[in-house]
Amino acid sequence: MELDSLAPGAFAPLTTYLNTASTGLLPARAVAAMGEAVAASAAGRPTDMFGDVEAARAAYARLVKVPVRRVAAGASVAVYAGLVAASLPEGAEVLVARGDFSSVVNPFHVRGDLKVRTAALDDLAEEVRPGTALVAVSAVQSADGRVADLAAIRAAALAHGARTLVDVSQGAGWYPVDAGAYDYTVTVGFKWLAGPRGVAFLTVPDDLGGLTPVFAGWVAGEHPWDSCYGPVRELARSARRFDESPALFSYTGARHSLALLEELGVERVHAHNTALADRFRAGLAPLGHEPIAAPGSAIVAVPELGHLQAELSARDIELSNRAGNLRAAFHFYNSAQDVDRLLTLLPTR
Repeated sequence: MELDSLAPGAFAPLTTYLNTASTGLLPARAVAAMGEAVAASAAGRPTDMFGDVEAARAAYARLVKVPVRRVAAGASVAVYAGLVAASLPEGAEVLVARGDFSSVVNPFHVRGDLKVRTAALDDLAEEVRPGTALVAVSAVQSADGRVADLAAIRAAALAHGARTLVDVSQGAGWYPVDAGAYDYTVTVGFKWLAGPRGVAFLTVPDDLGGLTPVFAGWVAGEHPWDSCYGPVRELARSARRFDESPALFSYTGARHSLALLEELGVERVHAHNTALADRFRAGLAPLGHEPIAAPGSAIVAVPELGHLQAELSARDIELSNRAGNLRAAFHFYNSAQDVDRLLTLLPTR
């Protein structure tokens, strides 16, 4: 399998960058578009950045295989998880995975009047029970790259009448996502979607999932420019009623990042990323290191090596230290050469 970068010339890193699970690289085309938009605004001739929001929304809808009417555009996973939390009735039971990312679980804890129950990721499907109102989980765990058994979780939720909220922040862009299989999905745009910070998406069912648009402003109107003053007379009949006022420059960049992903194709990116991750796992064995088991993931976490993060950064290899684990994340701008360079700098156990 070809393990060169899938996007040669599209990015300009000055390091061996293996830290997409924290922040993805911005492609040159997104950087250029944002620069042009900033310059145009400074000159008093702003570009149509609301058009960029709609183009980004449509591109994301295609990537996750849902109609564009089911996609809301915002800035934060925590805000959208909070929207779901705010819409649950008092006393509702929410099932979450132990150690999941705080933006996914904390909005349910701070309500104070919900019953939040925690289970191991591998046991989540079995822990769904009569009376469970919602299962909230990340498709891919941030800390160690483990991939949730979403099919089993969805089946269990359906069997017990529970809704599902899936955070695809560590998957969307490399892991094939069918957002239509779940009630709600959320993601940030600055990781595997290779966009700027300030971009996030929420997907909802056709019936809008019973969510109350508690932060609806003028952009949530069916006719936004007629909704600037006083109460919004008519909320958008689509998921756009859950839009946050957009970070326009960020969406200008995201439009071009998502276009690059569409050109490459998520299936192709998935094959590339997981092949690099498998190459890294195989290379760890002769060194005496065993990563946390996460088959099929583009994220690899190696116990007891997290302390090397600063040293490796000083040698221009960027990774993360998560709970003592050295976390490497492989994306379409990485190559086999990046994997091999990292392996040569790791100690033998």
